[in-house]
Amino acid sequence: QVQLVESGGGLVEPGGSLKLSCAASGSIRYIYNMAWYRQAPGNERELVARITNDDSIDYGDAVKGRFTISRDNAKKTWYLQMNSLKPEDTAVYYCFGRLSAMTSLNKPYWGQGTQVTVSS
Repeated sequence: QVQLVESGGGLVEPGGSLKLSCAASGSIRYIYNMAWYRQAPGNERELVARITNDDSIDYGDAVKGRFTISRDNAKKTWYLQMNSLKPEDTAVYYCFGRLSAMTSLNKPYWGQGTQVTVSS
């Protein structure tokens, strides 16, 4: 069974930094796309950053220049380095992966979410 587990969320002051991790486990054969989304109360879930298997990267407009997505294929883990955090970055952050596993082909999977709160 495939699982995505996020870690690294928490409380940080404005201007601070956090690094989120998403570890994929299970009988994974191939990961196509990895991404981070976020959802603040009352808002729709939005794309934060995405990296494809050919290293194409996209960022949401609100985080360009401040956040960086990266991955470690050997560890089946991807990361979101968040710098210069603002109160409006406060949200639940979800990792996303489109992958193939022993019993599934090219399917989307979501992590459980991790809370990021930016406040003084």
